[in-house]
Amino acid sequence: MTVTTYREATDWLFQQFPSYQHIGGKAYKPGLEHINRLLAYFGNPQHDLRFIHVAGTNGKGSTCSMLASILTEAGNTVGLFTSPHIQDFRERIRVNGIMVSEAFVMECTQQIQQAELGFEPSFFEISFLMALLYFKASECNVCVIETGLGGRLDATNCITPLISLITNISIEHTQFLGNTIPEIAGEKAGIIKNDIPVVIGEREQESSVVFDRTAHEKNAPLTYASDAKITFPSEFPLLGTYQQANYKLVVTALKVLRTDFPVSNGHISAGLTNLAQNTGFYGRMQVVGAHPTVIFDVSHNEAGIKATLDYFSDKQNLFIVYGTSADKNLDAIFPLFPRESHYFFTEFTNERSATIGKLREFSSKYGIDGTFFQSAATALEAAKSTANKTDTILVFGSFFLISDFFEKK
Repeated sequence: MTVTTYREATDWLFQQFPSYQHIGGKAYKPGLEHINRLLAYFGNPQHDLRFIHVAGTNGKGSTCSMLASILTEAGNTVGLFTSPHIQDFRERIRVNGIMVSEAFVMECTQQIQQAELGFEPSFFEISFLMALLYFKASECNVCVIETGLGGRLDATNCITPLISLITNISIEHTQFLGNTIPEIAGEKAGIIKNDIPVVIGEREQESSVVFDRTAHEKNAPLTYASDAKITFPSEFPLLGTYQQANYKLVVTALKVLRTDFPVSNGHISAGLTNLAQNTGFYGRMQVVGAHPTVIFDVSHNEAGIKATLDYFSDKQNLFIVYGTSADKNLDAIFPLFPRESHYFFTEFTNERSATIGKLREFSSKYGIDGTFFQSAATALEAAKSTANKTDTILVFGSFFLISDFFEKK
């Protein structure tokens, strides 16, 4: 059946080519053979575009969004490809902040349905193809590309960028990327290309050895943003140490790119001011309510959650609404939870959600008292009814948890 509406197109995409967002690891198809064949079938749009490529464990989306916003303010036509989406598939593909049109998604889906490929591309490969076709049609002069999973075998690694960025490294997706920091760093380092500059967010002992070696082997000029003396401007108090580290990475990368893309302090300031408008950036330490203060955050792995909770370490009366995907390492995450906080554990609607039974198991295992809810909305309402007006409610644990608070299209 040929799709005739946007809703039919997205339904078909998720049904025909299940995404990692919906079913997890079963959707992961590593390797570049299929994406290269797919792109070739559609005329290799990547050959007509210029790229900034971003990998890492945490902060990829924030880094991509800051870069895209600042470059937009500097007068560029900027394509932005990120994942996952929170509310609408089109969030993944933007030009100067504007989401790809429903008509383009529908038309592209029709073309893919009719294509005689001889193989089944993954949902992510199709999404990336769609982004490149849209960026070419939109005459983007720079495209900011976030890797999906890992780096070396990620579908986005078919591009040759102007610069590669790696935010940081911590243990994640061990079933795909390895069980140690050096193994994971090796996968992320796979985006480093011959003679192409690379900027690493943080100089860390275990991962730096891998990055130094790979950059040397590929003659890639290497810079560590953490070595730079860059201070986050006080008038833009992005919450959390991760955002400030991401800012240093962005500014360092822009300095490397200054010949191709001149950027002033005014562009940087405007880029931060208009971050949401220029990129659709939300769900990262986002204040969504007052009296009590309600904050949404999509941190979901051990390192990201630690950074988020460290920011609130001085809060004596913190209310936490937490839901997570079933595949997360809860033995690493639950010990991070402060004992004095109040907990509202919840499932979310995505099928990857950890069940109430699993959340009960780990809260009991680590001596954390809490109440349990089958819906995120009910959990948040319970937290609001318990907290005082001067308290803070933190909702975090998954992109999918946050998505439950936004109206579905």
